Amino acid sequence: MSAGSSARRAARRSLERALRLTTSPRALRSGALTGLWKVVLAAPAIPDRTRVRLADAVHAGLLRTGRPERAARTSAVAAARLRDPRLRATVLARQANAELADGTPPSLAAAVAAELTLADAALARGDVSGAVTSVQAAQRRLFDRRLHFDRLTSPLADAPAEFLAGWHASTAVRALSAPRGRSASVAAAPVDRPLRLLMVTYGNHGFLDLIRRHFDDRPDVELRFLDPGETGTHVPLMGKSQAMMEHVLAGRSEYGDAVAEWLAPQVEWADVVFVDWCAALAVLFTLIDPGSTRVIVRLHSFEAFAAWPHLVDYTRVDDMIFVSDHLRDLTVAAVPALAAADTRRHVVSNAMDLRSYRRPKTEDARFTLGLVGIKAVAKDPRWAVEVLRELRAHDERYRLLLIGRDLDADATADSRRYWDGFLADIAELEPSGAVVRLGQTDDVPGALTEVGVILSSSVRESFHCGLVEGAASGAVPVVRDWPFFAGRPASARTLFPADWMVDTPAEAAQRILAVTATEDSWRKAGEEAAEHAVETWDWQRVKREFDQIVAGGN
Repeated sequence: MSAGSSARRAARRSLERALRLTTSPRALRSGALTGLWKVVLAAPAIPDRTRVRLADAVHAGLLRTGRPERAARTSAVAAARLRDPRLRATVLARQANAELADGTPPSLAAAVAAELTLADAALARGDVSGAVTSVQAAQRRLFDRRLHFDRLTSPLADAPAEFLAGWHASTAVRALSAPRGRSASVAAAPVDRPLRLLMVTYGNHGFLDLIRRHFDDRPDVELRFLDPGETGTHVPLMGKSQAMMEHVLAGRSEYGDAVAEWLAPQVEWADVVFVDWCAALAVLFTLIDPGSTRVIVRLHSFEAFAAWPHLVDYTRVDDMIFVSDHLRDLTVAAVPALAAADTRRHVVSNAMDLRSYRRPKTEDARFTLGLVGIKAVAKDPRWAVEVLRELRAHDERYRLLLIGRDLDADATADSRRYWDGFLADIAELEPSGAVVRLGQTDDVPGALTEVGVILSSSVRESFHCGLVEGAASGAVPVVRDWPFFAGRPASARTLFPADWMVDTPAEAAQRILAVTATEDSWRKAGEEAAEHAVETWDWQRVKREFDQIVAGGN
């Protein structure tokens, strides 16, 4: 080895050591050194690849010091100097993903903007595939489940218009839901034959069963039901979001032809199409010109935090059904194409046979709290455990019954952290029987006979069927003011009676102690709750609203 080669290797080792030392968390706690790095990263004439390597090292070091905002600001200086826009978008996306462990990434808006700039440029030069690839990269960042589903907060819920501002500023994104219109006006309901109704869902029938049976029993309705999962033949078409977007931007595609071959005959047969869940099927049905057929789409909850509603052409949707006012308000704020359309917007609660839940309570139900559903972080069962602890400080007869399957803790690191915390919370309570995990059951009405107080501990709900079913059973409702919507014009407080509502575990415990103080007071509060639930939300009342919407009424 020559003396020159040895010297170069020694110099590289020295530089590597200096980089490690000056980007270590200990070193970067110095504001002066961080400021110096900003000067270095902004210096001209540094090759892009070198600048990226330095920026990544500084960014990672600042994250380890617990300063994601400073990490993002420092990296932004380097990103602004990068000459290659593709490299800039890649770096910002990588750094936003690293920041995600600490909450909403400070680099997220810049990363999304850089990727969507590429999408818009690709679309302008006719590169549809390139545009869609970049849109999907931005979509993965904005609608990452860790931001909206695996934590107790969501930036989209906090400020939907602001959070999605960069998304909606993109010409490529706007083109995906641009009005394509229909070839004919919606036909009036037939008078000489039964109304032809096509009901569509994928897999999840639970929210549709009562509605489906109701229309199937009506002699003036001819019902068809379509679930692609029952045959599996067309399921692959539903998973091709890239092909959906490319079809819309190109205006024609083999994929679009395959969708039309599948769904167009169904639409032509129907007078009304009812699509449950504003997800992939809703997008597919609006790829087709519906002609004179009326299209109804129902949105439940998760869709408001996903990209699907942004891909729907609302000029081809005549009626949107939401299960609550607060979900309607959030969706309209998040999806400008819906806000701009003439689509009629309805709020109709879920279809529930609440009368069937009224059964005699067990002897110890008065001191049993129930929580139906713990399979999502948003259910926040740790809040319910706090309520239990408050109660047991007064009376150790109180216990908590958890109904439903456990959270999938392995979905993400966030869900694992939450579940581990929950298990630690109940480690001493579960062995004594103060907390009981019943698991999944096919007999929820039977399980609720043991429950005297029904909780809603969630940070967000669209409606919370489990709570209302518990109330219908005669359990006393105690509802946390769901933080995702608290303080908004529509929230849990506008959905439920005021005396059901609380803000904190301490307030929840106070309400429970008051209503369960005597057998008579507990039974009286339970009777009042059951009466309100049945009169307000039972299927016998709600079905009239579905009849009106399907018939074409406002």
